[in-house]
Amino acid sequence: MQQLASHTDGFAAAGSEGEEGVLLHDRVQPEASERVVAKAEPGSRLVGRAGWLLIVCGLVLLPWLYVLATGLPDTATATQWPVAWVGLDALEAVGLITTGVLTARGDRRHPLAATAAATLLVIDAWFDTTTAAAGSDLVTAAAMALCAELPLAALCAWLAARAPGQRA
Repeated sequence: MQQLASHTDGFAAAGSEGEEGVLLHDRVQPEASERVVAKAEPGSRLVGRAGWLLIVCGLVLLPWLYVLATGLPDTATATQWPVAWVGLDALEAVGLITTGVLTARGDRRHPLAATAAATLLVIDAWFDTTTAAAGSDLVTAAAMALCAELPLAALCAWLAARAPGQRA
């Protein structure tokens, strides 16, 4: 008969003499078919439901993309155009500075800032190039995207993926 022993790192099944098991970390673990399934933590159900909610919301957006693609005008006037672009670039600056400070300090939270900064940089590159007028504006936008925004986004993504304690 198996006995469950509580440890600081969770529950480990300890086999009694004569039982077949697998030796892991100097403890006898029951075979997979004999393992006792631990109760899910209360928050894990909520996280799982949140995941499914996000999937449903993403799927609902798919038909909306068609509505936008076929219904939006080719041109539009934005009354707060400078505010939108200055705000986006300000958020990028905050993201890059925060990522740099946290990374330089060795703070384990730097992947969060790096992910946000990378996302903002990719968004900026996308909107710069798709809203630029043909000619020199488009060349400038493409040059900024290829030489600054996308390489910085790649660096931030690399920093996020290489976070301590994660496999990358």
